[in-house]
Amino acid sequence: MSKKVVILAGGLGSRLRPFTDIIPKPLLPIGEKSVLEIQIERFRTYGFKDIILATNYRAEYIANFFGDGSRYGVNLKVSKELKPLGTAGPIKLLEKEIDEPFIVMNGDILSQIDFEKFYSVALAKGAMLTVAIKKIMLPYQFGNVFFDKDYVTEIQEKPEFLTYALAGMYVMTPEILNLIPENEYYGMDTLMKLMLSKGIPIAKYEVEEYWLDIGRMDDYQKAQDIFERELAVANG
Repeated sequence: MSKKVVILAGGLGSRLRPFTDIIPKPLLPIGEKSVLEIQIERFRTYGFKDIILATNYRAEYIANFFGDGSRYGVNLKVSKELKPLGTAGPIKLLEKEIDEPFIVMNGDILSQIDFEKFYSVALAKGAMLTVAIKKIMLPYQFGNVFFDKDYVTEIQEKPEFLTYALAGMYVMTPEILNLIPENEYYGMDTLMKLMLSKGIPIAKYEVEEYWLDIGRMDDYQKAQDIFERELAVANG
């Protein structure tokens, strides 16, 4: 079975300007490698060697940078959307390329997730879509006051709130492409809401490993600061 990966690398990266005025967001450096290089090498480590880059902004730049992927030990293709299609729309363009369950990953995610385990667990669940989620603890800047009528009963100093975020990684089966409209801007959130409205099960997979979304400037700086400690060993 051919295990394919689609990396969504078409975003403008507007929150990372002025860097992205010159370099596409997925090619921004983290240490000595770009984000996309780190992603591709991690997929190769877990046996995923058929990789499609879904591009838009500076697509030629990305295509010229990677070529056919041979120097990374993978088979790489570049798909270019002619207009912005969101996060789900670009996958529809690949309908003829995909005939087995596949992984989709945002091009601005760094993680030490075990992709083989993620893929295998998703297949075992049997859902059309499995979404990776990550537990996030959000600090609250104010103390929380509890009271009964006119009297304070408890003070909770700057509590943390637990939430689960979509981690920007998915396992999909080819059937899901039938739900995505052709040549239309269509987001993953819209796709999931449609599935829920139709009663189509969406499975989850909790990411226990290190994970970081570098879509914002402060997160990109954070990735630079902790790369050696958290990612360098894992990526050789």
